[in-house]
Amino acid sequence: MARAASLLALGMASSLAAASADGLPPSLVSARAADVAIDDPRVPPAIAARLPAPLTDTDFRTTDPARVELGRLLFHEPLLSGNRNIACSTCHHSTLASADGTSLGVGEGGLGLGPARRTGPGRTSLKHRVPRHSPALFNLGAHEFTTLFHDGRVTLAPDEPRGYDTPAEEYLPDGLPSVLAAQALFPLLAEIEMAGSVDSNDVAAAAARRRDHGWRVIERRLRDSEAWLPPFVRAFPSVRRAADIDIVHVAHALDDFINAEWRASASPFDHWLAGDVTALDDDAVAGLVVFHGKGGCDRCHAGPLQTDHAFHALMLPPLGPGRTRAFDSSNRDPGRMNVTDDPADAYRFRTPSLRNVARTAPYGHAGTFATLEGIVRHHLDPRGSLARWNRTQAILFDDPRFAANDFLIHEDAREMARYARHLDLAPTALDDEEIDHLLAFLDALTDERSLSGSLGPPAAVPSGLPLDQLTD
Repeated sequence: MARAASLLALGMASSLAAASADGLPPSLVSARAADVAIDDPRVPPAIAARLPAPLTDTDFRTTDPARVELGRLLFHEPLLSGNRNIACSTCHHSTLASADGTSLGVGEGGLGLGPARRTGPGRTSLKHRVPRHSPALFNLGAHEFTTLFHDGRVTLAPDEPRGYDTPAEEYLPDGLPSVLAAQALFPLLAEIEMAGSVDSNDVAAAAARRRDHGWRVIERRLRDSEAWLPPFVRAFPSVRRAADIDIVHVAHALDDFINAEWRASASPFDHWLAGDVTALDDDAVAGLVVFHGKGGCDRCHAGPLQTDHAFHALMLPPLGPGRTRAFDSSNRDPGRMNVTDDPADAYRFRTPSLRNVARTAPYGHAGTFATLEGIVRHHLDPRGSLARWNRTQAILFDDPRFAANDFLIHEDAREMARYARHLDLAPTALDDEEIDHLLAFLDALTDERSLSGSLGPPAAVPSGLPLDQLTD
């Protein structure tokens, strides 16, 4: 369904503030204006001093309305996928709070949306589930995001020739405007996500030879479709004819769309930070105090978006096929170590932002907790939680083709022994009332208006291919 909405012109941000006296790293601290103070007697002064300034337009990169509209079309366009049967929106849909509502998604070759999505018939059917949980896309246009993916394999890197450290290395195209634009290119070439098997289509076959060859095929598809030229011309002055369309234009437009579509900055917590002390009830304020005090949650979930953008081993239950390297002899997902090859990074994953966290279940890099209370209690006692975890806590549909991989890692005694040696989180004792308060605060991070996006899906896409539909 198409919805009319105005587009915000987002301002350019100044650099993040230097480390504050409370000891938070510069990457966590939004510039704290001297006239921003928390005047709520329910919050101890020591905790009030740790809180970030309210989010403003300057915390986000600027967008252009024509690029946003082009990105909206591209985001929902199956033509970008190898077999023309899946779009970015399939796993990041506006009806599912910019994600897919399932632990591990069904990518290329599937049918339907969200937890109801199933494997489709024929040679394009999936070999296994997508190895990691599809994260929500809220606030990825913020300047503070410089690293993306659960393992951080796409990172802003000014010393690199292309400006980013990515799996494409020197074959990443020049001129990408942000780390989000760089990240948006990689699902297009992932076999299980959008590309399909190497013997099923020209995109996958080209990408198997070299990544940029796959992007060239996508460029040709867009150039060959007369319906695609007008929105590119409107969005980019450099595009005058079909031959001018390139993959950087695609990435730039997707970047602008995601930035404008899923901005969550008007939650009760935001209104409270801006001075409306009535925006948070007593339970939420008590939870805020636990979050920044006894619970110690802000050691990792700090700053205006509640993330340090760093990597931590939390002993979250493994699920699914894992994300293995070519030389791994068994299913596993070593997380950040896959990128750095440093054993110290084994089983570490990037800290997610907590904006809209109460509406974006399931939780964890593999989506192993179906409830917010479940993931919160895991943080309090990771070892005990891992020992007690069972498959009913995930959101997965049963499929005999996937059954062999779904719990293989969890049932591998040797891998679980390795897993248990990596934990960065000490146990924390909270009683049930404190946990309830904490959950109330996390719920207060919800910006209701942002959940379905500012524009939503278009009525149709230029290729004429069908859009994803939510089914019962």
